[in-house]
Amino acid sequence: MPSSAAVRRLVVGISGASGVIYGVRFLEIARELGLEAHLVISKAAEMTLGYETSWKPEAVRALAHTAYAAQDVGAAIASGSFKTAGMVIAPCSIRTMSEIATGVTTSLMTRAADVMLKERRPLLLMIRETPLHLGHLRTMTALSEMGAIIAPPVPALYAQPKSVEELIDQSVARAFDLLGFDAPSTKRWGEDLTQGRRRPQGSGTSSKTPRR
Repeated sequence: MPSSAAVRRLVVGISGASGVIYGVRFLEIARELGLEAHLVISKAAEMTLGYETSWKPEAVRALAHTAYAAQDVGAAIASGSFKTAGMVIAPCSIRTMSEIATGVTTSLMTRAADVMLKERRPLLLMIRETPLHLGHLRTMTALSEMGAIIAPPVPALYAQPKSVEELIDQSVARAFDLLGFDAPSTKRWGEDLTQGRRRPQGSGTSSKTPRR
């Protein structure tokens, strides 16, 4: 698996679940970091953009280094020989998650995700659904066993966000962490956040802190 230091290229999928702004913000931060983002956005996601944001699909595609049609299964990201540092699907719908888990991929997005699993590269799924029934949970377990990272965009209230935008940024920044990149908007417990207890200098142990 290529390291993120060697390959500054990420695949970004935006599915039709609620929360498409997470994918848009991921693309914006990727551009700020100088990363090469390869985007595939589903037709359902284009519809959700209109419901939830003022973004137009063409404007979202313009944020990426390269954007592909949802059914272009011959695209570069459909092959394991195309090196990347990993993939995020933000948000990830239950249908998209389920396709990836079965390996029966019907679109470029799920094919690209399948490539990540077979090539042992990071695959981060920002599942956007609640409540979850047993079938959902079993599917997530199967994906985790395959090597995927299940990372729902859960609000980090300990960061004391002042706006919805700050909530979104913290979730997206943590996604970058999991893919091996450091987003400037990350607020870290014990570092940027003053209420976090810092590790004593010269000490091999630290004070007990609330789990996050």
